[in-house]
Amino acid sequence: MTKRQGFVNIHNSLLIWGSPLAKKQTSAEKAFKQSEVRRIHNKAIKSKCRTYAKQYILAVQGKDQKAAEEKYILLQKELDSARSKGVLKRNAVSRKKSRMMKLYNVTFAATAAK
Repeated sequence: MTKRQGFVNIHNSLLIWGSPLAKKQTSAEKAFKQSEVRRIHNKAIKSKCRTYAKQYILAVQGKDQKAAEEKYILLQKELDSARSKGVLKRNAVSRKKSRMMKLYNVTFAATAAK
């Protein structure tokens, strides 16, 4: 065994976390890992918002006013939560809440007028 092969064997046996001979993680690799964690987290929050929106729309289309009101409160809470976490922009949240309320008012205005 040559001197170089002996060093490689020692180096390979010491490749454990915390060893001074361990390969350092670059800042790009760390940033990529962090962005992946954020992406998955944000994706879950957006998915929950879309789910509540679909449930609300189904309640409005089903002409169930009480259920629609309950679903709107849940949707509003979830959208505000996503906004505070920085997942959705402020204007996007305002636009979604406005459109959902407009859908509610148009659908149930005819019921209230009768």
